[in-house]
Amino acid sequence: MEKTFVLVKPDGVQRGLIGEILARLEKRGLKLVAAKFLQVPVSLAEKHYTVHQGKPFYDGLIKYITAAPVMAMVFEGPFAVQAVRQTMGLTDPLKAEPGTIRHDFASRISRNLTHASDSPENAESEISLWFDGSEIVNWIKADEDWVIGDN
Repeated sequence: MEKTFVLVKPDGVQRGLIGEILARLEKRGLKLVAAKFLQVPVSLAEKHYTVHQGKPFYDGLIKYITAAPVMAMVFEGPFAVQAVRQTMGLTDPLKAEPGTIRHDFASRISRNLTHASDSPENAESEISLWFDGSEIVNWIKADEDWVIGDN
């Protein structure tokens, strides 16, 4: 089963959208296997955004992600990376499809509420950056076979 990393960014936390985002992902059939609420240290922010180091917006990203608490989560399910990204919508809320989280709740790319891994490989890397292996809970949901089972 594929796992993916999801981060409710400071704007999503400040606006009280953790529950809405979590609910939409669970309703999609994804299973929450790890979660933590934290104030991001600068060192973690720099590691998370290493790919953007040297770009004009890098300093702003670091300032933003460390400005207020975030909710870091790991979800599991078939094609979890793709399912989460589809549920979130395009990075630019003005281009996101109606019904996606970003379309429904965000209005600017700089305040797009969430981060979600863009590939299974990046999901593994991000999960290991934000979570210790012991923080991932392997469990079976009572309705799992009805949601993701095969015929």
